[in-house]
Amino acid sequence: MYKVLYRKYRPRVFADVVGQPQVTVTLKNELMRGRISHAYLFTGSRGTGKTTCAKILARAVNCLRPVDGDPCGECEICRGLEDGSLLDVMEIDAASNNGVENVRAIIEETSFTPARAKYRVYIIDEVHMLSPAAFNALLKTLEEPPAHVVFILATTEVHKLLPTILSRCQRFDFHRIDPELMAARLEQVSGLEGARLDQEAALLIARTADGALRDALSLLDQCLGRGTHITLETVYETAGLAARDYLGQLARAVAERDPAAALGVIDRLYRESKDLSRLCAELAEYFRGLLLYKTMKDPGPLLQVSPAEREELSGLSGAMSLATVLHCLDALEEALNKMRLGNQRTQLEIALVRLCSPQLDTTPESLLRRIEALESGTQPPRESAERPEPHRDSDFDLPPAPEPPPPAEPAPEPAPIPKAAPAPKAPPAPNPRPAADPGVEELMENAKRFGAWPDILQQLSAGSKSVAMAFEGSSAYISGDYMLIDAPEIAFDLLKKSDQRTRLREAISRVTGRAYKLGPYKRAGEGAKTDPMDELLRRAREAGIPVEET
Repeated sequence: MYKVLYRKYRPRVFADVVGQPQVTVTLKNELMRGRISHAYLFTGSRGTGKTTCAKILARAVNCLRPVDGDPCGECEICRGLEDGSLLDVMEIDAASNNGVENVRAIIEETSFTPARAKYRVYIIDEVHMLSPAAFNALLKTLEEPPAHVVFILATTEVHKLLPTILSRCQRFDFHRIDPELMAARLEQVSGLEGARLDQEAALLIARTADGALRDALSLLDQCLGRGTHITLETVYETAGLAARDYLGQLARAVAERDPAAALGVIDRLYRESKDLSRLCAELAEYFRGLLLYKTMKDPGPLLQVSPAEREELSGLSGAMSLATVLHCLDALEEALNKMRLGNQRTQLEIALVRLCSPQLDTTPESLLRRIEALESGTQPPRESAERPEPHRDSDFDLPPAPEPPPPAEPAPEPAPIPKAAPAPKAPPAPNPRPAADPGVEELMENAKRFGAWPDILQQLSAGSKSVAMAFEGSSAYISGDYMLIDAPEIAFDLLKKSDQRTRLREAISRVTGRAYKLGPYKRAGEGAKTDPMDELLRRAREAGIPVEET
């Protein structure tokens, strides 16, 4: 029968355990000094070597000829434990044996001495699954077991254990295995299997395994079923992963607010039978890379990606704000949770449409993203504390008003011209204006009030309520290809920004179906206003009321 890779290449000694020196070195030193504890607790995520180290420890404490803390693998005890003929080491799955009666059976067995080995070892895997009654039954035996008994508890959820259990065990924490160490182990196993594994493919398998070497070896086993040369494309096809260029396309669609492009990418991946739940997780990991580039000077040590991917992340991070990246991470995590219960494709599409159109999302993260975009587009420059200049015609599409002619100066007497010289031509008129470009006065005379202006303001309100409020009480007039706006000064300060003018043009286009040039509406005869206090004083004097001058 074929033996899977993670069982075939399971470490036999502590030195073969990958990426857990904080555990293996300590255990070897204790075994060499004869300091064997009565209870050990191995904690950590799946596939990091907890059960493997427990089996090595069980053989090492019973080995007849140990070598520097490792089992020799040749004595009758090591061979008996390896082939399962020696029953002094028992491995129990607490997930299926979690009742108090199961624990009582173990307690009764501990009173018997080992048949052939030195210690009777109980390896209880997934110990957090034991019921509270089973934990209470185990407490006394775990605290003071017989001298010939060793307990090794393993769990992935140590927070579920009772404090009384934790205090009675010697605890060892297993870390997630570094992707580079895992990739090196995968290349070693591939060589032993007579296969060729590309370095980039090994790194991709390691990143997909998320720190679990067992998962990585299982994925490698699947890839070997396709051929003896494993490339990056082989891993993508076997694991159902989305290529990194697809992730970049989705991120750029969010940055450019293009929901159609994002939905098109999802449709292609769906037709290729990609796992959309895994795609969502990969996209969240991609945005995590953008988050690191936005908050760190050198995020390279925290990102296990190729140089080309690092360059892509660095370039894309400049086009997205930090609020946008955080909004994307929150939305993708929420979508990932919903995908477990609902339609995966629909949930992912909804999340991306909301990311591309933040005005459709009412979450605090989306509001923060929109506020940051508004502040970046309307905040006045900090270096100037003076009042902003009034709007100029050159800030919009309105043609400049004709300047008054300069005052006439006495012309100098012309020099005598020889008769043979031709007569000089008249100089061209300064600043000629094309005939098709009307003057400001003509635009004002032909302007007609535009009745659909409130609809345009409603369109602006959907994108940014703060901008729409600046135009409160305003009106607009149409004069040919121009739309002249009569609004408070704060509205024209906003329109000095090109992005705000673009939003206004888009709102006008959606309502009217055509593009207009923009300009300010100046009322005829608009001049300086009379001070109300001066007007009050004038009326008082006319009525004969004495007024005291100050």
